[in-house]
Amino acid sequence: MKVLFSGGGSGGHISPALAMADIIKMNIPDVEIAFVGTPKGIENSLIPQAGYKLYHVEVEGIRRKISVENARALYLAFTSIGKAKKVIKEFGPDIVIGTGGYACWPALSAAAELGIPTLVHESNAIPGMAVRKLQNKVDVVLTNFESTAELLSPGANVINVGNPLRAACSTISKAEARARLGIDEGVKLVTLSFGGSLGAPAINRAACEMMAHFAKDKRAVKCFHVGGKRYYENACNFFAAYDLERDSRFVLMEYTSDLPLYMAAADVVICRAGAMTLTEIARMGKASIIIPSPNVADNHQYKNAKALSDENAAVVISEDELNVDGKCRVCECVDKLYEDESYRETLSKNIRKFAKDDVEKKIFEAIEKVIQNKRK
Repeated sequence: MKVLFSGGGSGGHISPALAMADIIKMNIPDVEIAFVGTPKGIENSLIPQAGYKLYHVEVEGIRRKISVENARALYLAFTSIGKAKKVIKEFGPDIVIGTGGYACWPALSAAAELGIPTLVHESNAIPGMAVRKLQNKVDVVLTNFESTAELLSPGANVINVGNPLRAACSTISKAEARARLGIDEGVKLVTLSFGGSLGAPAINRAACEMMAHFAKDKRAVKCFHVGGKRYYENACNFFAAYDLERDSRFVLMEYTSDLPLYMAAADVVICRAGAMTLTEIARMGKASIIIPSPNVADNHQYKNAKALSDENAAVVISEDELNVDGKCRVCECVDKLYEDESYRETLSKNIRKFAKDDVEKKIFEAIEKVIQNKRK
């Protein structure tokens, strides 16, 4: 069996693809898997690192404002399908699976035209443009949020399965993770903060302000912050400005492929509200401070996060509320989480309710069914 995955541009599209690849390999050990992505996206480091072949088809996202760049993006949207057909004919997949975002458009469109089984997975509550355009082309649309089906056409074949996660997100215990990271048993609170694979200046600043807050006393904390590939220099500037380099309690990284390990070790996670990130913290049951990105289509991160805050499953702070009257909101929240273990446990218990059961089984069954139905 051969499977071609398509998705890229950000870690939020690659993570579910890699997780689904793991699911298929677990059920079909001799499966042959390849990926098709863009020449410039983060997939160019993550996919080869995972041991898979990566094909390239140039395509760009269409901006919502009229611009010169949009003319090129529209041109590539049409020409990329023909290039994707060449990749498909060369690899010969039994199914093509996409994970949303503009990068999956060429391969899924080409596969549908060639009569090859197709499936797309939408992680977010609000379906993106690519999924909306593909919903009646592909054989199946898999969703994470049940409510997503209400935003798709009646003709789309929608199955709610949840978000797939790589095995590391559910197999590492807190004790094992802390031992592997060399965290002292006397540490009372471990935090992990990050703004996605590329990073986010607002979270870089908030995380460093929090660490500077802890630097004023000798509280037993260990804080890990991932600055991101695009904004690492920005994170370094904040880290240096607050004079955090000399305190071993605070660790700054550009990027880590072992994020599940750090997340497993953490008591509190400070992050964006991307669907995959929320799925990870729900599966691991982490008390979280969520700062939705305001720079996403349809404000979908806020809608993802609100579902949690409405159930007292996470603390949600908008970017424009991170600093009010000179007070660091993240510092205030982490102080409470440090002192009140029962509050951490309440958030942890409530967020676990958002973790769906049998996700991997449901996804594999959906993939098998699509292939079988097409063969008939």
